[in-house]
Amino acid sequence: MSRILAIDYGGKRVGLAVTDTLQMIANGLDTISTAEVFTFLKNYLAKENVVCIVVGEPKRLNNTATHSTEMTEKFVQELKKKFPTVPVERMDERYTSKMAFQAMIDGGLKKKDRQNKETVDKVSATLILQSYLQQVNFTKHNTH
Repeated sequence: MSRILAIDYGGKRVGLAVTDTLQMIANGLDTISTAEVFTFLKNYLAKENVVCIVVGEPKRLNNTATHSTEMTEKFVQELKKKFPTVPVERMDERYTSKMAFQAMIDGGLKKKDRQNKETVDKVSATLILQSYLQQVNFTKHNTH
């Protein structure tokens, strides 16, 4: 069985999430420094069968590029170069940080834990992945 990996890419940190082997449930995996992302991915992809990498696409509410868009695009190009056999998909991440924060409140996390940016990044990656899974399943069930 195989997994789908999601990335919430940032200038300082990268949030990571992954599906179970049945590709049904998104779980937070880790938050690492941006400088370590390719080393982490190389090691992870050597151990796990990842069939797709989903990268959050930063956009403004009006669907235009943000200050992070160019940086994320460069990361995606490098990702495709370093791991050419793994397809890379993009997923709109417009509301994920706010949703992550709300999910942590709803989940009962203490204020101190909610202020931990690493936690927010990992939860954001999980929400990106969950949105991707919902989109894929919706498309799969509505094309027949």
